[in-house]
Amino acid sequence: MIADFYHEPVMVKEVIESLLVSKTGIYVDCTVGGAGHSYAILKETDAFLVGIDCDDQALQYAEKRLAEFGSRKVLIRANFADLGKILKDLNIEKVDGVLLDLGVSSHQLDTEQRGFSFNQQALLDMRMDRSLKISAYDIVNSFAQDELEKIIRFYGEEKMAARIARAISKKRQQSPIETTTELAAIIASCMPAKLKWQKIHPATRTFQAIRIAVNNELDNIRPAIDAAAEALKPGGRLCVISFHSLEDRIVKNEIRFLGGVCICPKDIPFCVCQKEAKLKNLTPKVIVPAAEEIEANPRARSSKLRVARRI
Repeated sequence: MIADFYHEPVMVKEVIESLLVSKTGIYVDCTVGGAGHSYAILKETDAFLVGIDCDDQALQYAEKRLAEFGSRKVLIRANFADLGKILKDLNIEKVDGVLLDLGVSSHQLDTEQRGFSFNQQALLDMRMDRSLKISAYDIVNSFAQDELEKIIRFYGEEKMAARIARAISKKRQQSPIETTTELAAIIASCMPAKLKWQKIHPATRTFQAIRIAVNNELDNIRPAIDAAAEALKPGGRLCVISFHSLEDRIVKNEIRFLGGVCICPKDIPFCVCQKEAKLKNLTPKVIVPAAEEIEANPRARSSKLRVARRI
């Protein structure tokens, strides 16, 4: 049900303070989701908003949530990696601010049919864009064991990746692994006893890894940041919220790269690459949620906000 779509946006106050350089102009929410950040942007300004999301349910809800702002917004179903093309198709040359919230929405996590959560029994899916051809079911049941291990180790940063991949491979030889709870049980069963009683569920990292692989999440971050840098007016702001170390590392390194860091080989005595600085990092110390927000919304605890200004 679209009416039941919800998502608690993180660090709304911090985003608004960092992003809004003008009360007019154009802003882009590259991950509109439940429209929490978008609503705040439109409420605080007289600006025009471009909202992007690959989840059709999110866009249908956002359309209703933002209806009061009339023609001050346009919502586009697309991947945020295509930001440059989206703005070109809208005949928009430059914007005042771009927001990327890389988290999975509460709705996606909590809706059984989407197959993101190990807490609810559902068919393995995990597709944010439901037109994608490969789902979690395909990865779990048809990827080679060594490839599955690499996904779990790299995207999940899971030390038990080899053991988990072997257990999955053994089980699927008997019959396909079809549900989230079945997969979670397999993962838990092969964990050492001391790891079964950690604060997080034993399947957390593996589910994260499979979700990232399904949606090609990490590969889309860098093109989106590059496109945002090109689209921003001088003085315009880029805000990126990440939720785990792999995302944050890419964001931090790309902002640094676009800050004009020399890419010449170290054995060259002077710079010849003439690297152009496009962004200035405004958050050498990353912004994290206040304790009060984490208490009210525990899913905010791992979020980090990085901000850059177009030079």
